[in-house]
Amino acid sequence: MRGHWAHLEGAWKNLRAHRQYPPLVDALLGEAVAACVLLAATLKFRGTLTLQLQGDGIVNLLVAQCTDDNRMRAVARFDEQALASLAVYPSPGEIFRQLTGSAGRITVTVESDEKSARYQGVVPLTGGSLAQSLEAYFATSEQLPTRVVLAADAAHAAGMLVQKLPEQEDLDSEAWREAQWGMQRLTPQMLLGRSVEANLSAIFPGHDVRVFRAADVCFECRCNPSRVAGVLRALGPEEIREVLREQGSVTVTCEFCQRPYSFDSIDIEALFADSAGDPTVIH
Repeated sequence: MRGHWAHLEGAWKNLRAHRQYPPLVDALLGEAVAACVLLAATLKFRGTLTLQLQGDGIVNLLVAQCTDDNRMRAVARFDEQALASLAVYPSPGEIFRQLTGSAGRITVTVESDEKSARYQGVVPLTGGSLAQSLEAYFATSEQLPTRVVLAADAAHAAGMLVQKLPEQEDLDSEAWREAQWGMQRLTPQMLLGRSVEANLSAIFPGHDVRVFRAADVCFECRCNPSRVAGVLRALGPEEIREVLREQGSVTVTCEFCQRPYSFDSIDIEALFADSAGDPTVIH
């Protein structure tokens, strides 16, 4: 068997530095971020993995991305009025279904930086949690028996993924049953509050378990002033100056990190003066 373990603290906090989500949405986003990091850890080449949830529930879109060198970002869109109508929170499985809807799906997209290769797997949301839906994804798209446990709170996002290797299909079934039973007993409190060594000892008592060197995960959004300036140039001076006259300044907010970029009249004039010699400049 092989596995991956993720425990995010600083990266998870930095991702939400400019935007606070309601607790239920925050928890689902944290689970998705941990899951995306776990999936990206399986990449064998330089590239980016995108985990996308779409549905007809309160959270109609959630996107998490992670690169092979563990740079991640994520965003969620949700219906605030529908969320406010949940006066009494149901069971965890019912919460997941209300958040994601009854006709949702998971899309996993892997893109290589070195080749024009792109892989995409799509499966319906199943069960009563994101973890169960990911287990169904591995069973359908990868044909690998997989168990996933995810958890998130205001301070941490964590996850563990264990897979039975293909070449061991008929060997040591007892060990795999023990692993599945151990994963079922792994509570969110254990996942968030204990070390990977302590959790592995509880899941695989008496077995040879080896922990390899860890890698840091960081939040990194791709937005920057140059990219935002390119977007404004693409819209054209007339439209941007009209916004400037109405609002006094032009503010562009990154959808992923919610960082605002503000441009006053001097910034706008300098922006279009710089691009006057090359009106096709777009970043």
